[in-house]
Amino acid sequence: MMSPALAPEAFGASKVSEKVNFNSQMGTPQFISGQLTKVSSKAPETIVFDYLTAKQQTFKFKGDARLSFKVKDKQKDDLGFTYLRIQQVYKGTPVYGAELTAHVNSDGVLTALSGAPVANLDGKQDLKKAKKISKKEAVSTGEGDLVKAVDAQPEYEYAPTSDSVIYVKDGKAHYAYLVNYNFLAPEPGNWHYFVDAASGDILDKVNEIHEAGKPGGGAVTGGTNTVGSGKGVLGDTKSLNTYLASSTYYLQDLTRGSGVFTYDASNRTRLPGSLWADSDNVFNASYDAAAVDAHYYAGKTYDYYKNTHNRNSYDGNGGALNSTVHYGKNYNNAFWNGQQMVYGDGDGSTFISLSGGLDVVAHELTHAVTDTTADLIYQNESGAINESMSDIFGTLVEFDANQNPDWEIGEDIYTPNKSGDALRSMSDPAKYGDPDHYSVRYTGTQDNGGVHINSGIGNKAAYLLSQGGTHYGVSVSGIGTAKTGKIYYRALTQYLTPSSNYSQLRSAAVQAATDLYGAGSAEVTSVKAAYHAVGVN
Repeated sequence: MMSPALAPEAFGASKVSEKVNFNSQMGTPQFISGQLTKVSSKAPETIVFDYLTAKQQTFKFKGDARLSFKVKDKQKDDLGFTYLRIQQVYKGTPVYGAELTAHVNSDGVLTALSGAPVANLDGKQDLKKAKKISKKEAVSTGEGDLVKAVDAQPEYEYAPTSDSVIYVKDGKAHYAYLVNYNFLAPEPGNWHYFVDAASGDILDKVNEIHEAGKPGGGAVTGGTNTVGSGKGVLGDTKSLNTYLASSTYYLQDLTRGSGVFTYDASNRTRLPGSLWADSDNVFNASYDAAAVDAHYYAGKTYDYYKNTHNRNSYDGNGGALNSTVHYGKNYNNAFWNGQQMVYGDGDGSTFISLSGGLDVVAHELTHAVTDTTADLIYQNESGAINESMSDIFGTLVEFDANQNPDWEIGEDIYTPNKSGDALRSMSDPAKYGDPDHYSVRYTGTQDNGGVHINSGIGNKAAYLLSQGGTHYGVSVSGIGTAKTGKIYYRALTQYLTPSSNYSQLRSAAVQAATDLYGAGSAEVTSVKAAYHAVGVN
């Protein structure tokens, strides 16, 4: 029988069919969907690898697929699908950004393959060059350039790391070292450098810090869970899960996953700072406000992902949510540094304390969700999708919490002396100069290739999908925030891959809606219309 997760009209009972979204730049498919294989009792990995091996001319590799692809993760979802994340490798070395996801339904039928592998690696001449520099030398090479870029010697949060990868640039594949430098001073950075292992040249570099460390210093023990209260940045009173130990109350919530912890940087730039402490469990001082909101909103974001999507914290494994407030002096930003949340106080003119916006908190924590699922590269179109996903879920958390929800981003903490404005608008990205259609996308190099700018394209599509409307002459019937959230969560966590572009996002959203509601459903029709309206077909 056909899996109940799929609409019965989608495929014939035994007919093998496929629909292909081809990536012309990579020269390989980036999304294939349909009934790609016949019913089988084989293991999902075997089904996928047999399919890839049979399609090796299409995917442009040679030999057994098990030599070119390795399973990174395997999970079974609540619709009965087994989905795998698969890393492309070349002679055992991972190809940077080249991941696939594969879905096998309960009948043992491969229904979707997402992600574009790099073609013809066997013929890449640069891969025949011998490695001439070591990992240690690669770290020194990148550091020399980094010191010039930030005009100081960075103060690392942890020692730089170096990993061997295949890195493709301008059609050429290189053995390279991926070197990571994570630091807070002289400015926050989470840099990835790609250093050619043969020549020592720097092939590329990108700052992966996700703007609008170390894990926490560990839980306080030997006490009891309590409930306190506090006033947030905007003056509203909130109930807070706290922890009482030795006559001191801490912003430590052990009722969610491995805990929610909030720290005080005391206007310095070291993380995580000191665990927030109070003598009476009432956090009403003005200095408390940023901590109150960071703590409360982290909990609300946890609740949304757990209650709506059954995701236990950002990593799906109950990972502790660590937040630090009062970072730096008059710091006009918030960021996820790869390990924890960090919030500045703002300068009082451009921003007030950035933890005062629920959509800001949920935006940054969604970067953490993305890091542990699709791992979208923070550059160009994949980076714009990364930012758009954070805006989408930042907004959906607002609606879920009924916290003055709207389709603006950062409106609660941006320009306190000016009403009615925001950082970005999902309903009208052009209001703040962001593109609302693929034809007017930014193609320059600023903003990591337009990661915040071009998020407007994905944001407008999501807004139209949820709320409906007509854009560029295309009418879209809205399906509401709940269904929109389910579609985007499934697309993000199960179909998107590190190098995804907007075309692949469209295919991912269509497939997610098909899985959830059926191929002929109104929801699938609305997804297609929303992306048509923003010029992504």
